[in-house]
Amino acid sequence: MNLDSSVSAIVTGGASGLGGATARRLASRGVRVAIFDFNAETGEAMAREIGGLFCRADVTSEEQVVAAFGKARAAHGQERILVNCAGTGNGIKTASRDKATGQPKHFPLPDFEKIIQINLIGTFRCLAHSAAGMLALDPVGPHGERGAIVNTASVAAQDGQMGQAAYAASKAGVVGLTLPVARDLMGEGIRVNTILPGIFATPLLMALPDNVLQGLAQSVPFPKRLGDPEEYAQLAETMITNGYFNGESVRLDGAIRMAPR
Repeated sequence: MNLDSSVSAIVTGGASGLGGATARRLASRGVRVAIFDFNAETGEAMAREIGGLFCRADVTSEEQVVAAFGKARAAHGQERILVNCAGTGNGIKTASRDKATGQPKHFPLPDFEKIIQINLIGTFRCLAHSAAGMLALDPVGPHGERGAIVNTASVAAQDGQMGQAAYAASKAGVVGLTLPVARDLMGEGIRVNTILPGIFATPLLMALPDNVLQGLAQSVPFPKRLGDPEEYAQLAETMITNGYFNGESVRLDGAIRMAPR
């Protein structure tokens, strides 16, 4: 797929971090970019920076997502590109002892369900709405391509750490749906791929103390540093522009394999 002003894109979680870097990269190629995010202040700022459009959306809300797609399409037309970066995590053991009382307790199910709703169901919700819209597009190129979708999982999908049961399960679900969805859409000329980032220098991570950041950097085999969100954006761009890239889930992690804790 060629990237230029004739193409529009939606980036969920596009206000900062991996999504922000991807929104910037696509906009630099002339693509008309709409940012879906629940943070209006940072989302509006990013939209102004790249000359794009901000659409407030909580990906767990069907109503908000539908409204955001409507707003984006009214301004930019039907998107040919979707990059799903919206996500979050938590750290809770499956079962443990209360520090104050010593009594056993388990992972609160509402906290588990919240992560699944955002990371897995939110990703599929946006993917399904985008793919349905792409069906109305005229195919382009010699092989009749209509669109390209990039999802974000995590290396935790394959080697989740202590306390990451919900997060790892949600991201493993994103990996698990990649090939079936690519097969669902193969007859319509829509490609689907997923990136599994390792430890990246996102705003959330950069809030940690410097000594912690240094330790994380040293845990990466090579290069011994945190990933740059621009490197994620570069791989997302490759998945979008390389027409033979389909149905793949690719680690981007400096060869790290996460330790148990």
